[in-house]
Amino acid sequence: MTSLALTRLTRDLALRAGFVSRPARERFSQRTVPLGGGIAIFTTLAVFILAATAAIKFLPGYLGPLAKPANINPADFIGKINQLTIILLSVSLLFALGLWDDKKHLGPFLKLVVQFIVAIIAAAYADIRVEFFIENKIITSALSAVWIVLIINAFNFLDNMDGLSAGVAIIASAILFVAAAMSGQVFVGGLAIVFTGTLLGFLVFNFPPAKIFMGDAGSLVVGFFVAILTLRTTYYQEAQSGRWYPVLMPLVVMAVPLYDFISVTLLRISQGKSPFVGDTQHFSHRLKRHGLTDTQTVLTLYLATLCTGLGATFLYQVNLAGAILIFIQTFMILAIIAILETAAKNDRAAD
Repeated sequence: MTSLALTRLTRDLALRAGFVSRPARERFSQRTVPLGGGIAIFTTLAVFILAATAAIKFLPGYLGPLAKPANINPADFIGKINQLTIILLSVSLLFALGLWDDKKHLGPFLKLVVQFIVAIIAAAYADIRVEFFIENKIITSALSAVWIVLIINAFNFLDNMDGLSAGVAIIASAILFVAAAMSGQVFVGGLAIVFTGTLLGFLVFNFPPAKIFMGDAGSLVVGFFVAILTLRTTYYQEAQSGRWYPVLMPLVVMAVPLYDFISVTLLRISQGKSPFVGDTQHFSHRLKRHGLTDTQTVLTLYLATLCTGLGATFLYQVNLAGAILIFIQTFMILAIIAILETAAKNDRAAD
């Protein structure tokens, strides 16, 4: 409800202030739509993070009912204050960067530098990093920072059609919440629930036809939070008995966003263009040229994300043969999207 109310309020204020996205050749939307959805997303997340930090600091005794099912000592929540503080600071920097970009259209180099700085801080000082098979903190922090920046830009790229980035992030976060719940991770599960609820409130106004856009102020924050969930969720209970492949769950869950990021980047480079210059060559645009409406395109990609995500949840339970089948299924889902894209391209050439 908080996100819903703030999104409505932000939309009205953005219209009055003229903070809008106007039609341009490199943009898919040819309507004038208010920006500022990122303000509502960031504010909602900040309110809940601050509330959680205050509860941990001043009301630790009331956290017992949450900690008991996962066999967690309530005092352990105290150690999360530092993580929450750094997460909030990191998100604030990305939000400020995105808001500045929405207003001034910054160059890609500056944005990448700031993203890497934020990612390194989060990985090194908030322990938001992968530690599978590697114990060196410098190496794991560097690898995690690269992953965080990759996911941030994947969701920034995915924000190219009404409701697409937010909807895919909701599905991915819900899948990651299931993984966190299976691992008994109260802290990560709580972040996933708050994040999912925040995006659901925003999606009410962003689903086609969108009444507000999140802008870079929103997409950078969304990508960062998804990256946090992928890195903080535990996947390796089964790995202790010799099953290592659950650690690949984030790749399966993120298959659709990563496919878009990689495919459009390679396509732009092959055309001699900068991969960070916007255009209408994303897979959602190519699917729409096949004759789908905006709503049909978005729902198709929701379904593809849900299919890969549901397969990922079974990586905990299957043997190696089952894991291979899940990876093959993921590849086949992406292949279906690629075939549809090719058909759309051929149809356009025939016309």
